[in-house]
Amino acid sequence: MHALTPVIVLFILFFLNIPIGFALMGSALFYFIFLNNTMAMNMVIQQFVTSVESFPYLAVPFFIMVGSVMNYSGISEQLMNMAEVLAGHMKGGLAQVNCLLSAMMGGISGSANADAAMESKILVPEMIKKGFSPEFSAAVTAASSAVSPVIPPGTNLILYALIANVPVGDMFLAGYTPGILMTGAMMLAVYLISSKRGYAPSRSKMASPREIGNQALKSIWALAIPFGIILGMRIGMFTPTEAGGVAVFFCFIVGFFVYKKLKLKHIPIILKETVQSTGSVMIIIASAKVFGYYMTLERIPQMITQGLMNFTDNKFVLLMVINLLLLFVGMFIEGGAALVILAPLLVPAVRALGVDPLHFGVIFIVNIMIGGLTPPFGSMMFTVCSIVNVKLEDFIKEIWPFIVSLLVVLLLVTYSEGLALFIPNLFR
Repeated sequence: MHALTPVIVLFILFFLNIPIGFALMGSALFYFIFLNNTMAMNMVIQQFVTSVESFPYLAVPFFIMVGSVMNYSGISEQLMNMAEVLAGHMKGGLAQVNCLLSAMMGGISGSANADAAMESKILVPEMIKKGFSPEFSAAVTAASSAVSPVIPPGTNLILYALIANVPVGDMFLAGYTPGILMTGAMMLAVYLISSKRGYAPSRSKMASPREIGNQALKSIWALAIPFGIILGMRIGMFTPTEAGGVAVFFCFIVGFFVYKKLKLKHIPIILKETVQSTGSVMIIIASAKVFGYYMTLERIPQMITQGLMNFTDNKFVLLMVINLLLLFVGMFIEGGAALVILAPLLVPAVRALGVDPLHFGVIFIVNIMIGGLTPPFGSMMFTVCSIVNVKLEDFIKEIWPFIVSLLVVLLLVTYSEGLALFIPNLFR
């Protein structure tokens, strides 16, 4: 019980609505000040600093900046036009566009909350004008945003790869299959709901091949980014960190000289957004690393591994138990924070039972994204409801079909390793 006191403190701080980074920091300091003061406090503070002094972590601000640059360069607008050309003729029209756009934006924004906020401001007003209810529009937007961090180069993919010690390039490749499945499942849910409610398409007929080709040429600059990043890493042109820098440079070139919508006045805004987003992520990482140091000293990862091994030696049962645990935790803790806290604890346990850490990474990330949609503390739920001005209880009534569809995808990727790792296996 003595060893678990900081965990109890952590959850108390969560329920007091303390930001996740500061809650982790406070519970870690509680341990080193009151329970184990054998380490000098200046050494503890040094742990906070050195935990993020890692070259691979530079990929995080670079890819965050890519998303910010894209929002001001006009490429987000071209992607929306591409999604509308491909899916606007289907039942549910703009709701289908919403789902497809999130999949396209996944390789660019890499952030569920950023994608949810962008689509809430751009697409939701148009959906409401077309006759969709605000509650349904908000639910579609939040649900579709869960795809963004699953499709490369989402920052959660990078963080998991660094924590689990798997190649970032392989983790990127592994993200495509679940991302495509999630998009397809949500588009099917939209189709069924729209058929029942009579939500009309946004286009009178399917776009012609020529129209699709013309729009694809306009959108090719954005669509090529994730594929260029992965190709460059696979053939050894650059590391994941260098890939982030190359992507930022490419985005600036496209914004200034191709679409010509990026202006010098946008640079301070982009830098500010990048610093703010990076700061919040890095505070969580640094605090989680020190919290993880406490858990290592108390041998908590070994205790959890041993406990899970004693509970079952069947990896399928273990994965089901972990899924239930992650779904529960995801209701209370933001996805990125859950990743940096729980991945170091759970990866050794699944490795011991022969689960591929790359496969487990897919399961983990899909799981925590579903958590972002669920009450009481789902981050995408709050982001969308606050922007669209929808009551939480109305949102919850509309989100359940999408949560069910995503849970089906979660079960598929959990129990079909061949499906989950289909694309990485092609390159092995």
